[in-house]
Amino acid sequence: SICNRCFCVLQVEAGVEVLALFCGKEQTDTETVPGQQFIISPRNSLSILFTSDFSNEERYSGFMAHYSAVDVDECREQSDENLLCDHFCHNHIGGYYCSCRYGYLLHSDSRTCKVECSGAVFRERSGVLSSMDFPAPYPKSSECSYRIELEAGFRLQLQFDPRFDVEDHPEATCPYDYLKIEAGGEAFGPFCGNRSPGVLQTDSNVVTVTFHSDNSGENNGWRLTYTSSGSQCPVPEAPTNTVMSPVQSEYSFKDHVLFTCEPGYRLLKDGELQDHLQLDCRADGSWSGRPPRCQMVDCGSPKMVDMADVVFGNHDNSTLFGATVRYMCREDGVTLNNSSYRCGLTGDWTDAEGGTALPSCLPACGRPSRALPPQVKRIVGGRSAEPGLFPWQVLLSVEDLSRVPEDRWFGSGALLSESWVITAAHVLRSQRRDTSVVPVAPENVKVFLGLHSLRDKPQSISRSVQHIFLHPDFQPNNYNNDIALLRLTVRVEFNQLIHPVCLPPPSRQ
Repeated sequence: SICNRCFCVLQVEAGVEVLALFCGKEQTDTETVPGQQFIISPRNSLSILFTSDFSNEERYSGFMAHYSAVDVDECREQSDENLLCDHFCHNHIGGYYCSCRYGYLLHSDSRTCKVECSGAVFRERSGVLSSMDFPAPYPKSSECSYRIELEAGFRLQLQFDPRFDVEDHPEATCPYDYLKIEAGGEAFGPFCGNRSPGVLQTDSNVVTVTFHSDNSGENNGWRLTYTSSGSQCPVPEAPTNTVMSPVQSEYSFKDHVLFTCEPGYRLLKDGELQDHLQLDCRADGSWSGRPPRCQMVDCGSPKMVDMADVVFGNHDNSTLFGATVRYMCREDGVTLNNSSYRCGLTGDWTDAEGGTALPSCLPACGRPSRALPPQVKRIVGGRSAEPGLFPWQVLLSVEDLSRVPEDRWFGSGALLSESWVITAAHVLRSQRRDTSVVPVAPENVKVFLGLHSLRDKPQSISRSVQHIFLHPDFQPNNYNNDIALLRLTVRVEFNQLIHPVCLPPPSRQ
């Protein structure tokens, strides 16, 4: 209890602010008493002033109070108008501290958050730039610099998003936050407020975007899309018989066109034949070269074939694409494969199946492969013949394993066809001592064809024998019916040195 009528007063103060004034007794309500109420100081200090007069007639007992310190949660008390921390606020006894989201750095004021947003260079022909976290509020106290750098010859165009929101001032031009653009020697901006700059067309291949923000504000920022266009090149014209791709209404820097020729034509560049030619649109708006010229494929003169003449399918003896020729074997000749050829796409003379192998003209049966000297009709006196004069002549190598010791001898024969050889029966008769007429075993006979000298035997064509047929009426004692046939195991191919002898016409009996 404190003396009534406020002759005695208890006053609670916080600095110069009076928080409470008490006097009287708890049991009465005629005076102002504290009761059980809490008095909270807005500061970290509190003063109590007690004043009493000269009398104490009722023996007042005074006052007693308990005090305690309570930590203030500054983070909870912050408001949108009075943000203590830019991102996160952390309370502790006696104070608080701030921190930032991932990717941000705490500014030197220990309250706002910033980002490292300088040094990035964009070199793609198109792309997107924006303030951090767009369309959420951008960082405070930041200096951002972005650079777009393309090859010379390109021009950059900037298209801003309509959602543009950068802090401004109603009476001054962008004093707080702003966006600036530099392109070559041209400057755009500063931009701020909520009106998008729209489309900015530059004449430069290098653009620098600078963005500044101060330590206040909750604006959502900006975003832009950049594209590029190159110097225009004139539309090239494709010469006759030339194919150009791609075909477009316009071409710009870095575009290219590919020239090829229509079927049957070849591309001519600087006097040389090529499969294709690519021209590039350059930075100055010119092409890297001139469109090429296509000329018709020329197969050239067809190759000559022995014992054959070339007959052209047209009157002017053209050798250009589509022209035809035919090989005609001369008198007494035979053509063994396709004789018609056409000048094809590759510049080669090809047959109906696309092959390039030349035909062969071989003499008729019984005809030498080369001209026989007029004075030579038969071999008389053992004079040497020239290769090809007797292409049907074959050499027979015979072994008789039935004798002891073994016996070996040579004989000759004539080629009748690809599989048959005619010779004397006595050449193939076994030399056993009895009087029976038995041929040697076929596996013991070897036939050599196209041979001119025994020294050339290793390089000659040889065949083994499948069957041997002696004349059934062969008489060894007088050589009547001395004739035999051999069937070769593998057919032979005719050429200039291997060709058959003629058979007489069939008997009409």
